[in-house]
Amino acid sequence: MKKILLFALTAAVALGVTSCAEKKNDIKVISYNVRVNVESDGENKWDLRKHASVAMILEEKPTIFGLQEAKPEQMQYLVDNLPQYGHIGVGREDGVSEGEHMTVFYLKDEVELLDGGTFWLSETPEEPSMGWDAACKRSCTWTKMRMKDTGKEFAYINTHLDHVGKVAQREGLALICRRFAEIVPVGMPAFLTADFNAVTTDPIFEPLNAEMLDAREVAPETDKRGTFNGWGKADSVIDHIFFRGAEAHSFKVLRDKDYGAPYISDHYPVVMTATF
Repeated sequence: MKKILLFALTAAVALGVTSCAEKKNDIKVISYNVRVNVESDGENKWDLRKHASVAMILEEKPTIFGLQEAKPEQMQYLVDNLPQYGHIGVGREDGVSEGEHMTVFYLKDEVELLDGGTFWLSETPEEPSMGWDAACKRSCTWTKMRMKDTGKEFAYINTHLDHVGKVAQREGLALICRRFAEIVPVGMPAFLTADFNAVTTDPIFEPLNAEMLDAREVAPETDKRGTFNGWGKADSVIDHIFFRGAEAHSFKVLRDKDYGAPYISDHYPVVMTATF
C-alpha cells in the first residue's frame, strides 16, 4: 500500500510539474499612434477625443501597448486615467519629457517590467539626435518583461519611423534589428509595434523579416484594411505588429467601433492576440 501511495504521489508531483511547464500566456498587444496635440486639428483636436483614447484602452484591455506621438500633456492624461497600467518611455527631444513619446504601457497586475530603455534612430543612438535624412528626431523604447502568472519572459519594442527620410527609415529599422539581436536573448518571445510610415513590401523591412513575423500576414484571423485615416482623407496600411516565439491568433484594425469620438486619432489602432 505504501508503494502504491508513493507512486501516486510521485506521479501527481510529476504531472503538476509538467502542467506548470506547459502553461502558456495569452497576450493582447496594441500599437496606437495617438496623434500629437495640435489646435489645427479643429474638431479632431486632442481635447475633443482624449476620452475616446481612454475608452478604447478600457474596452480592448490590452496586456501591453505601444504608443506613438504622445506629447507630455497627452502622456499625463493617459497615465492619470489608466492607473492599472505601468509605463516606460521618454520624450524624444531631450530624453526626459520634451517632445513626442514612444511609450510602452503594461498591465501591472499581469506583467512585471524587468529592464528597459530608449535609443535614438541615428548615428549617435545613445543621445537625443536626428539621424540621416530624417525630418525630426526618432526614438525606440525597448523592454524586457515577465508574465506574473507563469514567470515567462518576453521582450517588447515600440518605435516610430520617420515620415520623410527614406534613408532614415532604412537605417533606423536596420539599427533596431541590430539592437534587437544585442538586447534580446536567443529564443525569447518578442513583439515590435510601430507606425512604420511604410507598407511592408518596402525593402526596408528585409532585415526585420529575417528576424520576426508580420502578425497581419500570419494570423489565421486577420485584417488588411488601412490604418492611417488622415481624419477620413486617407487609407494607408502603415501601422504593423511583428513578433517571434509566439502563436498568433488574430490581427485586427480597430476601425469599426465607436469609442466616443468620430476619430480617436488620425490612425486606427492595430491589435494582435497571441499565446506563448
